[in-house]
Amino acid sequence: MSAEAYFNRGNAKAELGDYKGAVADYNKAISINPKLAEAYNNRGTAKFMSCDYFGAIGDYSKAIELNPKYVEIYRSRGAAKEKLGDLKGAIEDYNKVEELNRKEK
Repeated sequence: MSAEAYFNRGNAKAELGDYKGAVADYNKAISINPKLAEAYNNRGTAKFMSCDYFGAIGDYSKAIELNPKYVEIYRSRGAAKEKLGDLKGAIEDYNKVEELNRKEK
């Protein structure tokens, strides 16, 4: 299967609440296409929903590295940092969301 097929199947599994299965499919998509920022983002969200906030932050950070203008990832990473009590880090990410939104207008 292609990276896109694994990515889409991961999305379907995540929608059904099968976060472990979604992570497995995102892993396969990433192994085929390691530059697929959306797969890192979505894998991060699946990890976040499974309360793996450290794992989520790692994935969100990789997605940001690949696509630094992807506004929603900063919001998601900020939420994960907030869950871990890193309020300073969360505020930095939330401020980045505002900065990028201002640049888009």
